[in-house]
Amino acid sequence: MPSHPGVKKMRDMLNRPGFIYMLGIWDPYTARVSESMGMKAVHIGGYQLGIGNATSEPLITLTELAYTTRMVSNAVKIPVIVDCGAGYGEPLHVMRCVREIEQAGAAGLHIEDQIFPKRVHYHQGIEHTVTREELVMKIKYAVAARSDPNFMIMGRTDAMKTHGFEEGVIRANMMIEAGADAVQLFPNTIEECKRVTKEVKGHVCYVNSEGNRFERPIFNVKQFEDMGFKMTTNPTALLCPVTQTIKQVLANFREKGESGLPQKEMIAWRKECETLIGLDEMYKVERDTVEK
Repeated sequence: MPSHPGVKKMRDMLNRPGFIYMLGIWDPYTARVSESMGMKAVHIGGYQLGIGNATSEPLITLTELAYTTRMVSNAVKIPVIVDCGAGYGEPLHVMRCVREIEQAGAAGLHIEDQIFPKRVHYHQGIEHTVTREELVMKIKYAVAARSDPNFMIMGRTDAMKTHGFEEGVIRANMMIEAGADAVQLFPNTIEECKRVTKEVKGHVCYVNSEGNRFERPIFNVKQFEDMGFKMTTNPTALLCPVTQTIKQVLANFREKGESGLPQKEMIAWRKECETLIGLDEMYKVERDTVEK
């Protein structure tokens, strides 16, 4: 079975100069809209997927994650990168996880050094990290499990929060030495962000979450490029505003008995939704077959 076109695209982006912005999405439609607006890659993050399923990331199963990955990958041609949390267990479980997500059409994934099962207290910044040795084993077996060498394996460590900046750098370099193509880190300050790309011997990914409550800095693309980061993910840029828009429409119904949406614009917006999912092409197939 040939790989999803996003696999080679992601490898090419990793191999050439340039910053990669992976916007956080949670379903095929948000991925399709992102692709239509020129995003080069999308990220199925645990945070937004959990919220999108009205639960928390640690409660999402591998089956649910693989299903979502397959649906998203089928909807776009750009790379889909998947947050696989702690890899769903020990090295053997990590290997199953990698195979499932790769077969579902992803271009890559990341696995972190938190305990499994992961606890929902991570939302409050309470991280429970495993030993360096356990993390390195997971990365080594994740790399061994992929069938396409272009499939990106990214390691993630939360150790900068739990054990300090230096421990995070040590773990990052250990993951790269174990075969990781990139590492996702959580520097705590601007000063640490400027240091990390110099001290980590590989591609570094930053989580650029405007909604984070831990005072981690937020950057634009030029700032990331100037500091030497290779990529970023953003779990909240779509999720939070979408929620507020839904609430505003519902508030209008509750308070005024109507949506408050402009009728003429709504006709155009509806047509845009239909175009995004390829409805005209579907009509054509039916006209050529069953609707003659």
